[in-house]
Amino acid sequence: MAIGLACENKAREYDFTQHDFERIKKLIYDRAGISLSSSKQNMVYSRLARRLRINGLNNFSEYLSILERGVPEEWEAFTNALTTNLTAFFREQHHFPILAQHMESRKNQKQIQLWCSASSTGEEPYSMAMAAVKAFKSFTPPVHILATDLDTNVLAKAQEGVYLMERLEKLPKDKLRQFFLKGKGSQAGSARVRQELRNMITFRQLNLLDETWPIRGPFDAIFCRNVMIYFDKSTQYKILKKFTPLLAPDGLLFAGHSESFQHAADLFKLREKTVYELVRYQKVRNG
Repeated sequence: MAIGLACENKAREYDFTQHDFERIKKLIYDRAGISLSSSKQNMVYSRLARRLRINGLNNFSEYLSILERGVPEEWEAFTNALTTNLTAFFREQHHFPILAQHMESRKNQKQIQLWCSASSTGEEPYSMAMAAVKAFKSFTPPVHILATDLDTNVLAKAQEGVYLMERLEKLPKDKLRQFFLKGKGSQAGSARVRQELRNMITFRQLNLLDETWPIRGPFDAIFCRNVMIYFDKSTQYKILKKFTPLLAPDGLLFAGHSESFQHAADLFKLREKTVYELVRYQKVRNG
């Protein structure tokens, strides 16, 4: 056992050995492709200790044995617990004018298809919907957004579309007035996204590591932001390769500010800051 982990165990409710952590690392990697570093041990303990309490277990070994037996309900809870869901409305703001311009260039299409592949609690797909309203100057633009996530808990929150006002503090007041309805009475202190935005979005559970995805393209744009950082390079490449047939020939892939897809240079080329296009389309565009 690592010395640091042994010292921490003295103050913990449950023993948490290096062997426990290594088993967890393998389970979550195999299940969700998430690579946990040693620095995540405290986070893993705090999140999974709750599952031990709920299940009335005495140690991590018992808990991990339940997972290894393949209990579906606990696998879902385990995955939800270890999935990080940091998000915000209009996070990485420079992406949304690019998205709006991209949609405007497709105004003659019958419908524009967008995919938010890591929707978390919904801030990102709702921001995409707001960009669509702005681009078309209409609350009923010809835009459909598929919003997926591995975590079923955050998907339920996203579908509800209700947020505490403190989560909306950074939104400009005009956007707040235009796109949200403030709660009253028992709902005071929160606001709900307008129904027109919610009508644009379909929320579905999806594991990006699944061999097949039950979705159909082509998508005019795919948002895959701030999720690839949890995968190793080989897993990233597999996911990016699966994006290519689902993206329209001139479609755009939006990445997070700390993500780079240089290791997939045969698939995607950088078009502008953290926005990629298919290599095969770039070759056509450049003649």
